[in-house]
Amino acid sequence: MMLGGLELFALIGFLIASYSIVANDAIQTLGTFLSSNGQRPWWVLWLYACSIIVAVMLYGYFALNSDIAYGRLNRIPYPEAGIQWWHALPPAVLLILTRFGIPVSTTFLVLTIFTLTGGAATQGVLIEMLIKSGVGYIVALFAGGLVYLAVANSWERWIHSTLHQPIPIFWIVLQWLSTAFLWSQWLIQDLANIFVFLPRQTVQNGAGTQVHFDPWLLVFATLVMLILHAWIFATRGGEIQKIVNSKTNITDIRAATLVDFIYGLILVLFKEINDVPMSTTWVFLGLLAGREIAISYMSGLRSRRAAAFDVATDVVRAGIGLAVSVVLAIGLPWAATGNFPKF
Repeated sequence: MMLGGLELFALIGFLIASYSIVANDAIQTLGTFLSSNGQRPWWVLWLYACSIIVAVMLYGYFALNSDIAYGRLNRIPYPEAGIQWWHALPPAVLLILTRFGIPVSTTFLVLTIFTLTGGAATQGVLIEMLIKSGVGYIVALFAGGLVYLAVANSWERWIHSTLHQPIPIFWIVLQWLSTAFLWSQWLIQDLANIFVFLPRQTVQNGAGTQVHFDPWLLVFATLVMLILHAWIFATRGGEIQKIVNSKTNITDIRAATLVDFIYGLILVLFKEINDVPMSTTWVFLGLLAGREIAISYMSGLRSRRAAAFDVATDVVRAGIGLAVSVVLAIGLPWAATGNFPKF
């Protein structure tokens, strides 16, 4: 035991997960913000993003009975035997995949091992996660496709023709507001991927199952998040940022604003459906896929073949991450204990 009751492997898992998830998932949300504000000092962007992190963490703790995971861990209890080494290894694998620019779903890579080794009650959560994430991809694909089928020929052509003109202050304000909206919704969905390693109390009451975290964990987790985001902003996003930058006109503030609002609205929709965790990575890739396909068909700013190849590549990469998640979740505990998960 160490650090106020936080176990060694729990601490290691939390730190690695925080680092790798910031490098992989957070940049998918903040990527358009970084791309379209590349001329500004990184610490200005960092202060803005971190103010939202602090606000979301404090709201979750004080408004939701000390649940900084926003209910996403209600059905994934803390392991009775504590965090083992095999729980901490998937985030390390995520870190390696991130270095190759693979947009892995951290929800599956990190949480799958907790759902498959938590007994019959939690194993069903994985199926629900898959279904919810798959539906999220399809909804985002059609939402992005329909919106950009309607606006690509005028909106994207207008942006493309005015890329080098001064941007009115109105668009700058709107883009920063859209970033705050999207960033807060992403945090609500994905904080569970990090906090799953932290000790918590699960209680049953009139409102159902609820999770509670100790106050010192709120302070500790917030400080870790702020420090790690300083790194991601100072390095301007790392490898995953290249995926964002490859999309049509995405470095323009006006284009980024529309993408962020659509992405944020989809996350709000799925947040209200239930408390089952979902892959925000799949939602992100679905939205960009619908957008790129629609732009290629309606505006001619990109070839259809290039757009299709881009979409297929992203899907294959996400599929690799899912396959790795399941293999690790089944193989690591089995290799360590000889017990194969029962389905």
